Amino acid sequence: MTVSEIIAALPLTVITAPENPEQEVKGGYASDLLSNVMGQAGAGFLWVTMQGHQNIVAVASLLGLAGIILAGGAKPDEETIRKAGREKIALLTTELSTFEISGRLYQLGISGQC
Repeated sequence: MTVSEIIAALPLTVITAPENPEQEVKGGYASDLLSNVMGQAGAGFLWVTMQGHQNIVAVASLLGLAGIILAGGAKPDEETIRKAGREKIALLTTELSTFEISGRLYQLGISGQC
């Protein structure tokens, strides 16, 4: 599935648009521990977190992630939004819990496997 197909299929709000909406999402990872994400997530993955600070954009950019989903109604701070825009990282939010959005991604065929 592509980033744009996932955005259309799930209750997500686009905060910053993806650089390539037709990018194929290769997997997903859910964690709030940045070092854990850096060691476990892969390029092209969607990352589900509740963190809203600008360091999440740095991690996503470093790994080449397809985007970040802030779950549980978490909101990014203004600097995070600006940084995501500059880095062209898809920043999405949802009111669904991390558990729920991860389950829905899995139902769409997005797994944690590379």
